[in-house]
Amino acid sequence: MTAPVATLPVRHRSVFISDVHLGSPYCHAAELAEFLAGLRCDRLYLVGDIIDLWWLAQRRATWGAAHQRVVDRLHALARAGTRIIYVPGNHDRPVRRYCGLVLPRMQVRRRTIHVTADGRRLLVTHGDDYDAATQFGGLQERFGDWLYYRILAGNRLLNHARRRLGLRYWSLAEFLKARSGAAGRYVERFVQAGFDDAARRGLDGLVCGHIHQAALLVRDGRVYANDGDWVESLTALAEDDTGGLRLLSHCGEVLASLPAAAPPPREATTRAA
Repeated sequence: MTAPVATLPVRHRSVFISDVHLGSPYCHAAELAEFLAGLRCDRLYLVGDIIDLWWLAQRRATWGAAHQRVVDRLHALARAGTRIIYVPGNHDRPVRRYCGLVLPRMQVRRRTIHVTADGRRLLVTHGDDYDAATQFGGLQERFGDWLYYRILAGNRLLNHARRRLGLRYWSLAEFLKARSGAAGRYVERFVQAGFDDAARRGLDGLVCGHIHQAALLVRDGRVYANDGDWVESLTALAEDDTGGLRLLSHCGEVLASLPAAAPPPREATTRAA
């Protein structure tokens, strides 16, 4: 009997992940560690809220073996030659004091521009800069935050039971947000703020996180790519060698894709007689 042939991990030109929230009880660290173990890429962008320093400062830390495996996987990728670019978010805001520094095997940037293989220039930013355009403010926002963490707690308990039954991960939080008109309006304001920012900078689009809502779309010729999170959607954004973009689940399934930009037409090299 012929032994099965081991499949090699898929290599990506660039990968973007954000909103891991290591240190909080809502982080799906085990799934992320497994995803990183099979990852091969030239560049890895950590697009904010990787370690939840806000949670660690406000509440008791949650740091188990799976959380440490995530850190170990990141070190392994760096040793293997992956260039890591860290763009801090609002939950790891103190890291922003190191922006501009080139640390061992890592660069820290407040925001940066990623040039895809097909030449598109994409702003890479966490996304909390757009809060002024999206937040409701006041009591409504505080109640929303309280309710959101209650939903995340329910999501964790539900998926603990599903794992015991041998069922796959399913996001209760995403299910409820998809049925909320207020959540839909919030997301649309955020998306439009991102598009407006990219347009002001003369860029071809942006990659961000922050709102825990993975998406990959084009509007008026510009790209909006939200790589999602690792507390709800468990997703990442990947670029291939042509410049095509794909939104991936933690299992490697393609959830959405955007092909590489078509090359511009060639200029005529001969004149008519």
